[in-house]
Amino acid sequence: MQTSAVVYNRVPAVTADFWLIKLMAVTMGETAADYLAVNLGFGLTTTSLIMSAVLIGALVLQFAQKRYVPWSYWLAVVLISIVGTLVTDNLVDNFGVSLMTTTILFTGALAATFAVWFASEKTLSIHAIFTTKREAFYWLAILFTFALGTAAGDLVAEAFGLGYLATGVLFGMIIASLMFGYFFLGLDPILGFWLAYIFTRPLGASFGDLLSQPIQYGGFGLGTIVTSALFLGTIIAIVAWMSFGRRGEEPVAMN
Repeated sequence: MQTSAVVYNRVPAVTADFWLIKLMAVTMGETAADYLAVNLGFGLTTTSLIMSAVLIGALVLQFAQKRYVPWSYWLAVVLISIVGTLVTDNLVDNFGVSLMTTTILFTGALAATFAVWFASEKTLSIHAIFTTKREAFYWLAILFTFALGTAAGDLVAEAFGLGYLATGVLFGMIIASLMFGYFFLGLDPILGFWLAYIFTRPLGASFGDLLSQPIQYGGFGLGTIVTSALFLGTIIAIVAWMSFGRRGEEPVAMN
């Protein structure tokens, strides 16, 4: 009797280490973007062009995989975190678009992505990303979550004046409420996942800014180099651990 080949998800299973490395990635995305644009003096425009080109190369590698491969997947996440940050920073700093407007703009872009994705595939499940089309929708949504998270986090921390620590605590409480809703109130898992994915961006970015920014600006003064290196090292260690034994790999339940 002929048996069909197992189809694997191209993105990782959602586990505790998934959320840990995602939080590290978004924190590094914030500090690395600042380091490249400000500390190295590349400026927003040049940094954006360079990192966008690197991201395209990483996505080509990722799309070539037919199952979840930790190093290629998380390389794409780290780079898309940096580019998502730069997209928002360009709109605000280079084109004068307000943080409120960018927050609304990326909320609409993300909602439109989900609408087209669902109309095309009849699902937004992150447990069934096994075609090129679905993976394209997935990464587009990821890009908009990072851009939206950057805008929302900066809006609360800077425009609303809450500061980095209070903003991090606020978004941490929102994520905690989503966890409570999922485990105890029957929150839809797909909705809960995407909301948590959005809010971990400003959570990570707020604590990244808290660690890296000078003391006079409300930070701990570690600088972008130390902060980026710290989180990059943590990411590499977790990815290496996930690669051992193929942790995070998830077969797709085909109907």
